[in-house]
Amino acid sequence: MNALVVSPILLPLLGAVLALAWRNSPASQARIALWTSAGVIVIGISLLAALGGHGLAITQLGGWPVPAGIALVSDGLSAALVTIAGLMIFTAVAYRRLSLRESDPGHCFHPLLLALLGGVCGAFLTADLFNLFVWFEVILISSFALLAMEGRSQQIRASVSYVLLNLIASALFLIGLGLVYGKAGTLAMADVGLIYQQASAAGNGGSLDLAFALLLVAFAIKAGAFPLYAWLPASYHTPSHAVSAVFAGLLTKVGVYALIRLTTQVAPGADWIREVLVVIGMLTMLMGVLGAACQSEVRRILSYHIISQIGYLIAGIAIGGPTAIAAVVFYLIHHIVVKTNLFLVGGIIDRHRGATLSRAAGLASWTLLTIAFLVPALSLAGIPPLSGFAAKLGIIHAAAGAERYGIVAVALITGLLTLYSMIKIYIAAFWTPPERVVRHRFGLIRTSPMLGLAALTVVMGLAAGPVANWSQSVGTLIHNVDAYRRLAQVETQIAEPTPPHDALVRSQP
Repeated sequence: MNALVVSPILLPLLGAVLALAWRNSPASQARIALWTSAGVIVIGISLLAALGGHGLAITQLGGWPVPAGIALVSDGLSAALVTIAGLMIFTAVAYRRLSLRESDPGHCFHPLLLALLGGVCGAFLTADLFNLFVWFEVILISSFALLAMEGRSQQIRASVSYVLLNLIASALFLIGLGLVYGKAGTLAMADVGLIYQQASAAGNGGSLDLAFALLLVAFAIKAGAFPLYAWLPASYHTPSHAVSAVFAGLLTKVGVYALIRLTTQVAPGADWIREVLVVIGMLTMLMGVLGAACQSEVRRILSYHIISQIGYLIAGIAIGGPTAIAAVVFYLIHHIVVKTNLFLVGGIIDRHRGATLSRAAGLASWTLLTIAFLVPALSLAGIPPLSGFAAKLGIIHAAAGAERYGIVAVALITGLLTLYSMIKIYIAAFWTPPERVVRHRFGLIRTSPMLGLAALTVVMGLAAGPVANWSQSVGTLIHNVDAYRRLAQVETQIAEPTPPHDALVRSQP
């Protein structure tokens, strides 16, 4: 089991090194990327099968215990996200070879994709805040290189705003880590959470609140939440189509995942964080969907809808409780699949008909591509029986149960405006008669990456009951932080404050 936990990190990093060794053979690099990402999928499924919704898999790297060592922990959520991350990289590589039939922009393209996958898996599996920071930086470096790889002026401008705001987030994250370590004496998530709970019971929890506020801002930036989301729509439409699809599916979800861990493990009982997230979640939904309604480029519309859907996730995190966290787990997996798929189809529209809606027309003759668009588009809007309906219903049900009727109203309005945007793209790109003959044809092979994800969306919708039950088990474990710690066998105690510290220090046996 220990090998399974560390493998999703090591395998992509080793694959990246191996791909660099074949830098003069793009076809070999693509095969390495496909096999590596397929291996991550298999490992993730194995973890899911072993853990179910109730278990944990833990490994201490080098045999060093917490807090001196690095701990990796996998529960049902992290195992599912590792699996989905591998699937998105596999699909993006296959899409580039089968659907676009593009030559690779450079010998570092596949190594960078695999490094990005390793960073994402590391972020999902780490149990330590400092190592979460390290994996965030691996993701930032890899994504920046992928964003600016082709060197077009539009990409360079986008990469500047992308990197600047993410560096600000990294700086805030690092300062917050320093404050947490200075007060708690550890950066292990479960340890910090227990120290915070005990300190709050003693009336001393405020000593860590400033640090948590910095972490909250940093994670919100990474997630693309209001009001610091401008970097996302300014950059996600500029890289190559396969890269933008990977970005759309994975990058902001790492920030959302960090917010889940912050509110459940690192700062349990910090009600002020949830109250702030309620406002952020609703404003993120509204600003994202209104921004999409004003756009005329396909990938810009889809970029703003990343923001609006992140609002649903943040709102669910803000509600708290096992039911809300379970809804967030379902929604998170659904959104990764659907948003990646929409960006893949958006890349085809951009490639063959143009970026703007005024130029995109006449694609209805590509029947399979039309299906590949309609399924995720309707799912994003929450139309039954697709996965988006069950995911949105879970968030709305949790909000109504918590009497957060403002979230319910905003979620319903956002869903209607999302449907409007998807219909707008469909009418412009697929329904409008073409001004010129469409010479290209997209058969089953060329549309297979997108149809595969569309099929997964349908399956998740039709199997919403079992998926929701699994999500409920995962959400219950994540929310029950005491049970989580018992499974992780974390033992922490608070020492009496000693000079020069005036707060909390972890005692060593």
